Amino acid sequence: MMFGFRDVFTYFQCSVCGCLQIAEIPADMSKYYPSDYYSYSFNEKGQYWLKTKLKKIRDRFAVSGHGFTGRILYKFFPDETLRLYSAFYPNSRILDVGCGAGNLLLRLKNAGFRNLSGIDPFNSTSIKYPNGLEIEKKALIEMERKWDLITYHHSFEHIASPVEELKKVSELLDDNGICIIRIPIVDSFAWDHYKTNWVQIDAPRHFFLYSLKSFAMLVEKAGLIIEKIDYDSTDFQFWGSEQYKNNIPLNDEKSFSVNPGESIFNRGEIKEFIMKSKELNNKKLGDQVVIYLRRKN
Repeated sequence: MMFGFRDVFTYFQCSVCGCLQIAEIPADMSKYYPSDYYSYSFNEKGQYWLKTKLKKIRDRFAVSGHGFTGRILYKFFPDETLRLYSAFYPNSRILDVGCGAGNLLLRLKNAGFRNLSGIDPFNSTSIKYPNGLEIEKKALIEMERKWDLITYHHSFEHIASPVEELKKVSELLDDNGICIIRIPIVDSFAWDHYKTNWVQIDAPRHFFLYSLKSFAMLVEKAGLIIEKIDYDSTDFQFWGSEQYKNNIPLNDEKSFSVNPGESIFNRGEIKEFIMKSKELNNKKLGDQVVIYLRRKN
């Protein structure tokens, strides 16, 4: 439904752990990861220089907490994703798995981090940026060095062998290292309310839609422990799912993500979706979580 293909896939939900998963992974996934898939595009190219500069100032504040201008900018244009990195140092060894073109890593590089790497096996080739950042066409299993931080920003649900992946994470984390995984979850109002129209199913790219119970089982098998869970769901769970109910693909000209002014929602409805999302996060019923993992020993 992202592209409007309307292909049909079967998912089943485990009666023991609650995990929702695809019954059969397509033999060829390339159709569902076309060259214009959003995570493969570097989205700052061509921006006005002033806007780019202001974003860099905002981002530096988000990760360091320093700078008066950055504080003001962040107040009006917050970015919770960047705040996840505020506990780390500029020299921290950071690996982002499934990073696409590396948009987030480029922002972190501009914000002052110096030891960044990204990998994505679905990229057509490795990428090397002028500032030294390299995105390798690799899977985690091919990595060897130790890391202070390994992140998955909505890429873990795309992985077909999650137990093996987390075991490799445990192997690669330094003694005090952390793994941060952001994923959609079925323990949510959105899944209960929208079912097959829930935008986060994202068939067939999302192989597993975890419950917290099922994810905890994976973590235990991999020799890791859950340190903390935060909820970070957004209004996307509402307008995306409502669009699917109305047969509007995510990339359609009438989609809110493409043409907000041409969408089926008015400003009041979007504002209501935002408020409802915050309320659900507070009640631990949002459809996205941030999970912090450490090694057991």
